[in-house]
Formats: sequence, C-alpha cells, structure tokens
Amino acid sequence: MDAIRVNIRSDEAVSNKAVFVALAILPDGTRDVLGLWFQANEGAKFWAKVLNDLRNRGVQDILIAVVDGLKGFPQAIEAAFPRTQVQTCVVHLLRHSMSFASYKDRKAVAAALKAVYTAVDAEAAEAALAEFEESNLAARYPAIAPSWRRA
Repeated sequence: MDAIRVNIRSDEAVSNKAVFVALAILPDGTRDVLGLWFQANEGAKFWAKVLNDLRNRGVQDILIAVVDGLKGFPQAIEAAFPRTQVQTCVVHLLRHSMSFASYKDRKAVAAALKAVYTAVDAEAAEAALAEFEESNLAARYPAIAPSWRRA
C-alpha cells in the first residue's frame, strides 16, 4: 500500500493529488489491484478509511502489509486487520538511507545494504547488518543502521 503523487487535469485546471494504491499478492501468486483512491494528501486517517473499505468489500485477512514509514499507518492497519504483520518497504528504507549519505558514497551504501535485504534468511540479514554497522560507512552515517534495525 502506498500513495503516488500525480498531476490531474480537471475543469481546465491542474492539481496535484495523491493516488492511494492497494495491491495484493494472493496465496497462488496472482496479483490483484484492490483499489485506487484519490485524495489531496496522504495520511493515516485516509488509509484507515481505505482499509475499512477493503474489509467491507470482503477482504478477510492480510498476512503481510508492505508500507512506507507514514506515522499512524501501522496502527490503521492493525485496527482493521489485527493479525497483519506490517513491514516497511525496502525501497522506502533505501531512499531514507540515501538521504543521509553524500552523493559520492551512495553507491557504496546501497551495495552494503543490498546484502541485508537480499539475505537468504534472518540470520544472514542480521550478520550483514552487523557487518555494515562495523564499517566506515556506518561510522560516517550513524543514522542509517538504527533505521534498518527499527524497520
């Protein structure tokens, strides 16, 4: 679940709106667009309405919800679907990490973090993150590793 900012032309005026997107991957591997919603801004309150709408339309359970770091979003998901595991999107984690790194170090930071999110299991990911924490990159950018630990 995420929102994308788009320019929409309506009544000969262009306005910037958020398109809320809910995609599902079903147990058999098929993908389904659950819905698109338009709103001026992205917020947890609106996502709560979207999630309740999904429940009312027949979605019975969500195993894993992959979302950005929007405050209140995990609570909105848990209110509608209490057994859902909430996971932060790797793309959003990487973008957040790159905001701390200088331009010249971004490729090295991305390569070091790739070992974390492509690990074969949790133990290998833990080892890769620990290795990153001991690196010179982590010393230069101390906010990156804790953000991955939180996520």
